[in-house]
Amino acid sequence: MLEPFQLPFVQRGLLEVLILSIPAGLLGTWIVLRGLAFFSHAVGTAAFPGLVLADGLGFAAPLGAFGAAVAFSAGTAALPRRRLGYDSLTALVLVGCLASGVILASDVFRSGSQIESLLFGSLLLIGGRDVALAAVAAGATLATTLLLAPRWLAAGFDPLVARSIGAGSRHLEMVLLGLVALASTAALSAVGALLVSALFVIPAATARLWTARLTSWQLASVLLVAAEGTVGLWLSVKTDAPPGATIATLAGGIFAIAALARRLLPARPAIAAVALGAIGLLAGCSASGGSGGHLKVVATTTQIGDWAREVGGTRVDVDQILRPNTDPHDYEPRPSDVEGAADAKLVFVNGDNLDAWVDKVVSESGSGATVVDLGAAAPIHAPGESSGPEASKYDPHWWHDPRNAEAAVREIARQLAAADPADRPAFQRNAATYLAKLRALDHGIQRCMNRIPRGERKLVTDHDAFGYFAKRYGIEVIGAVIPSQTTEAQPSAKDVSALTKLIEQQGVRAIFPESSINPKLARAIASQTGASSDYTLYGDTLGPSSSNGATYLQMEAANADAMARGFSGSKQGCRITGIG
Repeated sequence: MLEPFQLPFVQRGLLEVLILSIPAGLLGTWIVLRGLAFFSHAVGTAAFPGLVLADGLGFAAPLGAFGAAVAFSAGTAALPRRRLGYDSLTALVLVGCLASGVILASDVFRSGSQIESLLFGSLLLIGGRDVALAAVAAGATLATTLLLAPRWLAAGFDPLVARSIGAGSRHLEMVLLGLVALASTAALSAVGALLVSALFVIPAATARLWTARLTSWQLASVLLVAAEGTVGLWLSVKTDAPPGATIATLAGGIFAIAALARRLLPARPAIAAVALGAIGLLAGCSASGGSGGHLKVVATTTQIGDWAREVGGTRVDVDQILRPNTDPHDYEPRPSDVEGAADAKLVFVNGDNLDAWVDKVVSESGSGATVVDLGAAAPIHAPGESSGPEASKYDPHWWHDPRNAEAAVREIARQLAAADPADRPAFQRNAATYLAKLRALDHGIQRCMNRIPRGERKLVTDHDAFGYFAKRYGIEVIGAVIPSQTTEAQPSAKDVSALTKLIEQQGVRAIFPESSINPKLARAIASQTGASSDYTLYGDTLGPSSSNGATYLQMEAANADAMARGFSGSKQGCRITGIG
């Protein structure tokens, strides 16, 4: 039953939760008492521009988040509160922070590929620096609470009297808000900026239902954060769910049970029994797993997983991390991903930051697996790049040129043979068979595109993912709805307006939505310009097994068919033989 806690990455996550329970529980009582619940949630969310700056400029993410959180706290405290309460002031400053973050992500850095892990957090990827930051927050909270608790208490119950005795000064407010900012920053790696309330508000609110004295309330809040974090982490491993969301769901469920039982069953023992029953019910969920196979390998993306299965055949067990139609740009690793990496001998990755989260998955798993960057093996340079050791330096979507897929397949075969020399002949046979299909795919797509006049091959997609495909087959990229190689950026009104005018000027016949991205904006632009939006492409991921993009060969053939129909106004399709 307790086997998850034998895993090293779970033990580190547990240590993080237990340390964070101190600042979360203590500050949670002041947050609830002072009516700062919205502020505590907002201060984590307001770290967004700091995360974007850290990612774009290349410095530590917690430093950027803390700077933004402190700026947010200072801005909220500095504004006059005579006519506006904390909620209104918080909303005003929060809007400014979020707006600046969106502008930075979309128009300045055109990225954001590394910020999602701190927006959503992951207790599975805790490192030594995260634990140290949590310890600093815990120590600062303990010391400051012992020193200033009476003054904060007075300010919470009677602000007028507090001011008359010097307990309601702006400086004391700033200390409290600064501590919340520090503790929220420390919690980013655990539950993320969007779920800080799960640690700082919900447990304290739950404990408040059954306590009247401040000391017992604070102690109960600390213990409840620790208990919910521990059980939530255990449940996340058992159910293979994101730990932050699991903890938040558990905390919300316990609050609902406690509130209902408080109303119906005043006796505290009854409440304890109900809460324990709820935890036991949730604990009944478990994930099943298991695999056969000789050589264990991990593949991050759907394309790489498909190639590894084709080359490895029955002699290799492939643990594919991303599922069909899962956007790799904003993926949060699951417990099974870390467990899978712990047993792997090889880890095949896309590279160029598309799956940068895998580095921490491998390191936290304690695995000695060899990480193979297939993007570095791609021989065809990205559009606009004339030279360099890494072919995908400016565009991680290198697999859309089948010649790069050929290079990746050869590298997979070479690495599998090195890891399992006895099965080398089988790997080489499988690779040769698949390489012939890749060449047939390449020649087939070229024949299809050659039947369409070059002036009609004008491509507009959801995001900038088809540069390699366009360069290989003589297609002109007019633009993208999201003018970035990551789906996390946001198009500005100027971007959309410019793209709309360009589509009309160039006589673009079709805008192509992508299977893993919400097509609403692409379809709206198509409707406005008179272009078609009937043909969907597979950009970052393969489709489900029942789709016409279930494998790499099917995906690229489907993309070619969709483009041919869109470019020609449905007059021509693209049927490729020799890849079945």
